[in-house]
Amino acid sequence: MPKRLPSLSGGLGWSTRRRITVIATGLAVLLALAVVVALLTGRTTADDRQAAAPSSGPSSHTSASAGPTASAGAGSVAKPPQLADPVAFAKAAATTLWSYDTRTTSRDQLLAGMRAWLTPETEYADWSSITAQVPDPVLWSRMADQDQYATATVSEAHYPSAFKQALADDPSAITEAYIYAVTVTGKQQISWKKGGAGAEDRSVTLAVQCRPNANCSLVSIAPRVVP
Repeated sequence: MPKRLPSLSGGLGWSTRRRITVIATGLAVLLALAVVVALLTGRTTADDRQAAAPSSGPSSHTSASAGPTASAGAGSVAKPPQLADPVAFAKAAATTLWSYDTRTTSRDQLLAGMRAWLTPETEYADWSSITAQVPDPVLWSRMADQDQYATATVSEAHYPSAFKQALADDPSAITEAYIYAVTVTGKQQISWKKGGAGAEDRSVTLAVQCRPNANCSLVSIAPRVVP
């Protein structure tokens, strides 16, 4: 499309309520991410998320106003894999977050498909950090008019240094909710009508929950990449 679905590597800052919850529960990963984000970025502004007109070529737009409908289905959105390894799951999640196809998937289907990746533990799930990256219905429709779609490949994933330091300082903290921070890098290939195409390098820091003897799930997307 001339209008590109934003990568889910940025977005709105975490809410004050979530920061308070993080500190109160002592979750090592979310605490580490919140500290880094507070020091380096703060909340993003609406101007950071404003999209250009479709005729200008690929660009980004975000909206946190809508969620998936009960009957939406998942369209072409990949299902979450049955993995117990945080790094492997984060790689799969990033690939899905950077991929979309307006030719086969509606906006509601995209949201429904992404929601399936979210942890069912509502006290930790940060759904707004994901929905904040999704174009509003009007923009999605314009993207669909251009048959825009994107594929992604992941090149590397690792635990951020802040997360590893938090674990070293308090190894038992991870057992509170088994939430891990993983930073993933890769490339997104975007295509649209009449041979339009583009590629961009991508990086994102994800919070992933992997409890013992259970499959991993997505908790949150950090508003900025944590190295």
